Amino acid sequence: MLAWVVSAALLGQPLPIFAAIAALLVVQPSVNQSLSRGIERSIGVILGVIVASVADIIFGTSSAVVLAVIVVSLLIGWALRLGPASATQIPISGMLMLSIGVATPNYAFDRILETVIGAAVAMLVNAAIAPPVLLVPAHTAVGRLLEHSAATLERLSLTLSQKQDAAGLEALMVQARSLRSLDAAAAAAIAAAAESLTLNPRRGKHRRILKGDAELHARLSVLVRRLIGMSRAVHDHYDSSLHQEPIVRDLARELSKAAHDLRLLHSTEGVLSAPPQDDQLPALTAPLSVPRPHPTHWVLIGSLLEDMRRVREEIIGDED
Repeated sequence: MLAWVVSAALLGQPLPIFAAIAALLVVQPSVNQSLSRGIERSIGVILGVIVASVADIIFGTSSAVVLAVIVVSLLIGWALRLGPASATQIPISGMLMLSIGVATPNYAFDRILETVIGAAVAMLVNAAIAPPVLLVPAHTAVGRLLEHSAATLERLSLTLSQKQDAAGLEALMVQARSLRSLDAAAAAAIAAAAESLTLNPRRGKHRRILKGDAELHARLSVLVRRLIGMSRAVHDHYDSSLHQEPIVRDLARELSKAAHDLRLLHSTEGVLSAPPQDDQLPALTAPLSVPRPHPTHWVLIGSLLEDMRRVREEIIGDED
């Protein structure tokens, strides 16, 4: 409505339809997306009008010319690697120019101006009405990834502390592999949140929260790969005599502590607002004494010890 009124006032057009169409198509979930769509649509209209005007001057107006303009317009969009909005707008503008513009004075100029006015109004309105900030989905996705990573650590601890059958080992691998999809979902949510903050008037106070979630996700992504590798090692090298190794019980306890500490990393503001309770303190650990394991188990135990050291480094955020 605003694009219609502004275009009618500036151009003296009684029915500024193209300004209204541009405003409807340009508005997107974020200001940055609206800006991109507005630029794409304006470029498409200008190129379409130019192609149609040149064709009309050289070949005149006929069905064959209109069809040729459509093909040439699509080829131009493909050659310039334009986005879908621009690529489709070129032939649309060309068809309208040849069907309506030849009988309407100043049609090409007015169409370009109407489109630019509609796109500009759409971007201003989008910026003025507090465009959404997609922090909550990102924070939720990172929290879900963290919780499932902690649950996988606990599942590994259970596997090392209790005898498992083939079904239990397979369930461990299924749970570990599911972290990949959660990691990808968290990455997509963070990217969407960053997109929503670009050119957003409210971006200042939200950047710190998003930065914290992005940094936490980066650490979790490394941890996901580590957990999948640990689960694969246990799955491939497990046997029923593994539980007789003293160090295996210690490793199971360390995995449980790591799960506890991992959950402490996720809070809304990144700090504890009240004095920490017992369950909010890191689960302190001590160096492990590693007796010589049975030759059947030394590869698995050595692998888990090194992975456990790196897991703690990733949870702590620094080399230990």
